[in-house]
Amino acid sequence: MTYESDYTIPAEVLEQICSEGLDALPDLIRIMINTAMKVEREKHLGAGPYERTPERRGRANGFKPKTMATRVGEITFDIPQVRECDFYPSSLEKGIRSERALKLALAEMYVQGVSTRKVAAITEQM
Repeated sequence: MTYESDYTIPAEVLEQICSEGLDALPDLIRIMINTAMKVEREKHLGAGPYERTPERRGRANGFKPKTMATRVGEITFDIPQVRECDFYPSSLEKGIRSERALKLALAEMYVQGVSTRKVAAITEQM
């Protein structure tokens, strides 16, 4: 059996992991999510960068920075923009604020002593 040294992770990223350890996580997450959003935009448009196809549904229109608070700290993502059609990457949670509001509401119900049966009924209605 031969040893294979074929890695799909770029050498710069591996060096960053080796040198920084877990402190490199926010930057690595940013790189992975940005790449996933670019791929998702290409699939949504039906064409790659500078590619002309009859199936093309819109045009790539650069990137827009968006800073999000994550469990590993604040990360600024480059969200791909699209002209001529509606697109938002599924990699990012569009309703993250509503999720926070739901968690806060559940915590407040717990503190107020609302029964679990009533909490379950309220969350099912939401």
